[in-house]
Amino acid sequence: MVSIFRKNLKNTELLRQGLTRIEGVGTWRANLICDSLGLNPKLRVKDLGRSQLDSILYRLQNHFYTGPELKKIVSRDVNKLIHRGCYRGVRHRRRLPVRGQRTHTNSKTARKFLRIFR
Repeated sequence: MVSIFRKNLKNTELLRQGLTRIEGVGTWRANLICDSLGLNPKLRVKDLGRSQLDSILYRLQNHFYTGPELKKIVSRDVNKLIHRGCYRGVRHRRRLPVRGQRTHTNSKTARKFLRIFR
């Protein structure tokens, strides 16, 4: 079992699917990493060599924000919106949908929590 950024990747899993377990790495980014390093799409995690694993780690650390670093950036951006008092910040503060989703019939859970905090 290979561990990258405290996420264990299953040995029987395809590499591209395993990379998506890492926070900040989706399907598109996993494909980009594998293609740029010239890794076979059918490669399993157990078949990775040490040099291939090191090159994946180097690529993730130096070219992308992942894991706790990504969480810090996202929380800092949300706190900026809340501090400014803009519409999106108010929606975040009230724990309501931010991106224009319907609230009349959907997001009932969010509105229940809103009643509790008032």
